[in-house]
Amino acid sequence: MSLSITRTSSLLLASALLLVASCDKGPSKDASKEAEVAAGKTAEPAAAPAVASGDAESKTYGAGVSQSETVSIADISKDPEAYEGKTVRVEGMVTDVCVKRGCWFEMAGNAPGEKMRFKVTDGEMVFPVDSKGKWAVAEGKLVTSKLTVEEARAQAEHLAQEAGQEFDPSTITEGIVSFQIAGTGAVIGDKK
Repeated sequence: MSLSITRTSSLLLASALLLVASCDKGPSKDASKEAEVAAGKTAEPAAAPAVASGDAESKTYGAGVSQSETVSIADISKDPEAYEGKTVRVEGMVTDVCVKRGCWFEMAGNAPGEKMRFKVTDGEMVFPVDSKGKWAVAEGKLVTSKLTVEEARAQAEHLAQEAGQEFDPSTITEGIVSFQIAGTGAVIGDKK
């Protein structure tokens, strides 16, 4: 297996491992406020399309989105540590939503396998399951976690059990960096 496939697999696994986080965990209200206060600590942007504003089909959650420029999911996936602690705006098609409490959603990047998780503290925002297939513009602080091989295996095993799938621990051969957005606001609707 080539290094690029292993790295891509590791990044995909890192995104998937975030599913393991229980729905009662997420950024604290203080962390959300810190992200807003840290407005000067924003990531380098790359322009991208937005949700159609004023559209009866779009809905704003939390503080909404204040940044005008978008960082691509691909750029964050390539080097998540470069964006650690920075407030970023990302966009993508909603591919999954927490069915327990609506406390997170995942959105797809432009390339196959690119994903980004947007997580909030339970009850602060509730994302409906019917958001799947809609376009999301989301903003918050990027949080990364370094997982050892053992931690990555344990989380992957838990994820596989929840999905009713087989898990082979030998498929994880190195530690990974997982990442997600500690959300402060989002707009979900039709793509502009």
